[in-house]
Amino acid sequence: MVARKKSFAELAAEYTTLAFLLPASIFVGWLLGHLLDKAFGAGYFSIIGLILGIVAGFVQLIRQVMRDTNENDD
Repeated sequence: MVARKKSFAELAAEYTTLAFLLPASIFVGWLLGHLLDKAFGAGYFSIIGLILGIVAGFVQLIRQVMRDTNENDD
């Protein structure tokens, strides 16, 4: 099967979703941490959630870039 090159519009759409995914993952991580802070009366779960959200967003960004780089090399 021959892989076709993605058009500029397809690449732009994929990277636009990443532009929303990164802040969304950060917000969700912080929100879950904040809810855990309220539930357990702690003050550090929101920071942990924030860090995990940042890591999750960047992992997804790196995966997409690696996938596109490998597709363009073929």
